[in-house]
Amino acid sequence: MTAIIDIKTLYESNYLQWLEETIKCLKNRQLADVDYENLIEELEDLAKNEKRRIRSLLEQIIRHLLLYQYWDLEKPRNANHWAAEIISFRNQINEDLSTSIRKHLEDNFSRIYSNALDYVKAKTKLTNLPESCPYTLEQILDKNWLP
Repeated sequence: MTAIIDIKTLYESNYLQWLEETIKCLKNRQLADVDYENLIEELEDLAKNEKRRIRSLLEQIIRHLLLYQYWDLEKPRNANHWAAEIISFRNQINEDLSTSIRKHLEDNFSRIYSNALDYVKAKTKLTNLPESCPYTLEQILDKNWLP
């Protein structure tokens, strides 16, 4: 019981040591000593942050695809930059793409597009942008595709 109290105290006072001790307990199968309450909270936060990061990357790709396709005034000056950004964000997202991440993106696709659209409208003042996404998820993630 003292190990549980000690590790819970560590969580508040020395997070890095708490992580190391938690890992040690798990590796040694000392499950009675694990601070489950804080471990579960940390894992939930980790999953939430990962989902937010992946949604943000997809939104960035969509923003740049819209700029690339629709902002004719700026295209001669910025097309190469936008294309390079699309490649960079695609590389990052594809590196971590799993079945569950893809499902999460599919489930949140409309909201992600809406956020990207709001950004591009504010940045460009364009009025010819489509209200629903003109790209499929497959196109967006395809490293060789541009509109």
